[in-house]
Amino acid sequence: MAVGGVALGLALGLAALVALVAVLLWRRRAVAVAGWVCVAVLGDLGRSPRMQYHALSLARHGRDVSLLGYLQSVPHGDVLRSDRIRLVPVRELRGLRVGPKLFQYGIKVIVQAAQLLYTMLTIDRPAYILLQNPPGLPAIAVAWVACLFWRSKLIIDWHNYGYTIMSLSHGRNHPLVQIAKWYEKLFGRLSDYNLCVTNAMKEDLWVNCNIKAVTLYDKPASYFKETPLEIQHHLYMKLAKDYEPFKPRCVTESVSLSAERSAFTEMDEGNGHVMKTRGRPALLISSTSWTEDEDFSVLLKALEDYEQYINEGVKLPSLVCVITGKGPLKDYYNGLINKLHFKHIQICTPWLEAEDYPLLLGSADLGVCLHKSSSGLDLPMKVVDMFGCCLPVCAIHFECLHELVKHNENGLIFRDSSELAEQLKMLFLEFPTLEGKLHNFRKNLRASKQLRWDESWDQTVLPLLGQNE
Repeated sequence: MAVGGVALGLALGLAALVALVAVLLWRRRAVAVAGWVCVAVLGDLGRSPRMQYHALSLARHGRDVSLLGYLQSVPHGDVLRSDRIRLVPVRELRGLRVGPKLFQYGIKVIVQAAQLLYTMLTIDRPAYILLQNPPGLPAIAVAWVACLFWRSKLIIDWHNYGYTIMSLSHGRNHPLVQIAKWYEKLFGRLSDYNLCVTNAMKEDLWVNCNIKAVTLYDKPASYFKETPLEIQHHLYMKLAKDYEPFKPRCVTESVSLSAERSAFTEMDEGNGHVMKTRGRPALLISSTSWTEDEDFSVLLKALEDYEQYINEGVKLPSLVCVITGKGPLKDYYNGLINKLHFKHIQICTPWLEAEDYPLLLGSADLGVCLHKSSSGLDLPMKVVDMFGCCLPVCAIHFECLHELVKHNENGLIFRDSSELAEQLKMLFLEFPTLEGKLHNFRKNLRASKQLRWDESWDQTVLPLLGQNE
């Protein structure tokens, strides 16, 4: 088929380019500096928390880090304040508008490869390149070439398979998807070490790709924790400046005429005491990259059912539903949200500052996760962060979710909008009572004493780095 021939030609062209550069660089290899590590992702650094965590862990152990990626969103303040982490921006390439889409994509990949290789060869010489995959095309091949040049070790952190994400929009049999699958398996084997996010992925990498990996589960950073009431109030007041759902309701509900009020809290301006408002709404939160692997129509339909329950006389609280994140489908879903006319539910879709996101998670009453893994082998980091804040979660079912969400222990698993609506009704009945499953889930999360990122990283990754010291 013609399309397949063009795609194969582009793939071979990229492989030839990489091989040629590798040969040219072989005699110019430099000796890596032991203290430096390049942490790289061909994506937005501000929306790549795991790679930011890697950088912070390396810096904590005295390593100097080149943190390489797109600078579309601001990274966490801890990253910006670290004197051991140097941000290395990569300019995002927009697709060409000339010729067939397959041709445009192929040219973009080749230009990206040249751009990324140049960047990796002009940073401080690293002992390791720690690369996120996906996206891995062309990043894995480029990082491998850079490691040849620097005599460095390549560590791939497998979050998922890129070809399975590509298949969501193109179909599994599309030539691009097949090439991406072949590429990922071939160049993935050239790494020195591999990390992955689940035991299911660890097994799949070994069985299907002959790649030996170590499981490093996503764990919450130390700043993901329950938010004190006073800080909740300041956060709500800040968000109320821009988002209507955080603004106070009827003033007559206040216990003090001099209170500073949000939709959820009020502070007596005389003594500074903060309390939750009477009849406050429940705060439901979800976060997303607004991509094809999350169907938010499931949540919107469940909210329609929830509204109907209230109209039928079920004793449920009003809801404020916050969906935070950026991504390609955000405008599409905002269009659907604008068509809804709820009386008891308010929805807003902000992009929160990095420091505010954990504070809001730590203030919420329930989290909802609609992430469906394209491979069935990765886990949603948003749920990890929610659990770090002792926030119970309702999560949509997929294959290895049981490695994280324990049904009826730290949350609930649902399969469709009707089941989610029933779970919302059960959890919020008689809200804000301190009895019932919602309260029990939170108690279980508090009692779990889950491992944090720093401890997990020290146990898993630090020994790999120590093998070559």
